[in-house]
Amino acid sequence: MPPTVVKSRPAHRCSECGATSPRWVGRCPECQAWGTLSEVGGGASGGLRAVAPGPVSGRARPIAQVELEGSRAVPTGIGEFDRVLGGGLVPGAVLLVAGEPGVGKSTLLLEVAHRVAEAHGPTLVVSGEESAAQVRLRAERIGALHPHLFLAAETELSAVLSHVEEVNPSLLVLDSVQTVRSPAVDGTDGGATQVRAVASALTGVAKARGMTVILVGHVTKDGAIAGPRALEHLVDVVISFDGERHSTLRLVRATKNRFGPADEIGCFEIGDGGVVGVPDPSHLFVSKRAAPVAGSSVTVTMEGSRPLLAEVQALVATNNGGGSPRRAVSGLDPQRLAMINAVVERRGGVPLGGSDVFAASVGGVRILEPAADMAVALAIASSAKDKALPVGMVAFGEVGLSGEVRRVGGIGRRLAEAARQGYTLAVVPPDPGPVPRGLRVVEVPDLGALLNRLF
Repeated sequence: MPPTVVKSRPAHRCSECGATSPRWVGRCPECQAWGTLSEVGGGASGGLRAVAPGPVSGRARPIAQVELEGSRAVPTGIGEFDRVLGGGLVPGAVLLVAGEPGVGKSTLLLEVAHRVAEAHGPTLVVSGEESAAQVRLRAERIGALHPHLFLAAETELSAVLSHVEEVNPSLLVLDSVQTVRSPAVDGTDGGATQVRAVASALTGVAKARGMTVILVGHVTKDGAIAGPRALEHLVDVVISFDGERHSTLRLVRATKNRFGPADEIGCFEIGDGGVVGVPDPSHLFVSKRAAPVAGSSVTVTMEGSRPLLAEVQALVATNNGGGSPRRAVSGLDPQRLAMINAVVERRGGVPLGGSDVFAASVGGVRILEPAADMAVALAIASSAKDKALPVGMVAFGEVGLSGEVRRVGGIGRRLAEAARQGYTLAVVPPDPGPVPRGLRVVEVPDLGALLNRLF
C-alpha cells in the first residue's frame, strides 16, 4: 500500500482560545476576539509531505477480546455522586467539575477523595487556590481526615507530576486546572494555551497509570466553562455543579459522560457538616402548608431517569401603576412563560393583559422541560381567579399554542412517584397508560376545557 500523502498548508491559531482557521481573519470565529490569529505550522509553498507507517502501541484485536477488568467503575460511597457518574469512578478517566464560586465543589470533592482513600488507598488533592492549612481546616469541619488522603498546594505542573510519582494515588483532585501552569508552554496563567497543555498532560498521565483525575474548572459570568472548548473534548466526563447562593440545595449534572448516561442528576444539601446527598429530594421542592393557597400547583419533572415533584407558584396582580405589565420569572423559562400566558388568556378565557404576572419554582430548582406547562398554566389561572386547586393534585403535560395538551415522556414513572408521595389526583395528557393504585387520573386533551371545568 502506498504511503498516505497529505498536503502541508499554513494555519492560523487564536492566542486566546486556541481555535484554528485555514486563513487569517481579523476576528476569531470561535471566541470573537480581534487581532488574535497568527500563522502557525505548514509552509507557505504548500509542498507535499509523505507519512510513513510508524510504531503502534498495541496490536488490533477483536473487540470481544478486549479486557474490561481494569475499566470497571469503582463506587465512591456517595450515592448521589455515583448516580451521576453512572456507577462510580472509572480508572484512567478524567473528569471536569465546574460551577459558580462558593457553590461547594471543593467541599464535595474533598469528601469524595476521603471516601476513596478509606476504601481504595492513597488519594491526592492538589490545591492551587488555597493553602494546605486552609484545606485542612475544611477537612476537619466535614470529618474528612484520613492517613491515606494526601494534600499539596502547587501551581506548577512539574510539581504536581512529582507528587503523583511520590504518592502513586488512585485518585488525583486538582483544584483548579486554571491555576496550574506548564513551564514548557508559553501563555498567560489560566489562558487557553496553558489550560489545554495542563489538561493534556494530566490526561496522558491518567491513561498511562490507570489513575482517575478530577479537574475543577472555573466558569465565566455566563455560566460556561472557562478556557478553550477543547478542554471539554479532552476529558471523559463533564459535570456541572449548580445551586443558588441563598438555597442549601445543590444539583450535580453530567453534561458529558463516556461511561454512563449524560442526563442524570444528583441532589445534595449543603450545611455546616459539608455536602450531604439527598436520595429523596421531592420534599425540598414542595411547600408544606395547612390549607391550599391560590396560585400554587404541583408537577412531576424528570431529571434523567429520576422523577421529582416540584411546586410552581404564580401571582397575578392588577397593574395600577400604568405602563406595560411586568412578567417576572424565577426558576422557569421566561420565553415559555410568555407563551403560556398568551395561551391561558386566549384559549382559557382568563384576562391577563392588564395584570402583572410573577411565576417561580419552590426550593431553587430550575424547571425547564415542557412537561411543566400545564402546572404553570393552572397556577396562573388559579391566582387570576383567586381560587385554590384541589388538594392532592399533580399536573403535567406540554401545552401547544392552540391549547391542546400533548404527551410527554416517562408518564408511568411520573404517576408512580406522585402516588408514592401520597397524591390522589393527576391531571395528565390523554392515554396515560397503566395507573397506580390509589391515584385517580383525569385525561385532559385541551387546556381551555380544563380551566372552564376547574374555574
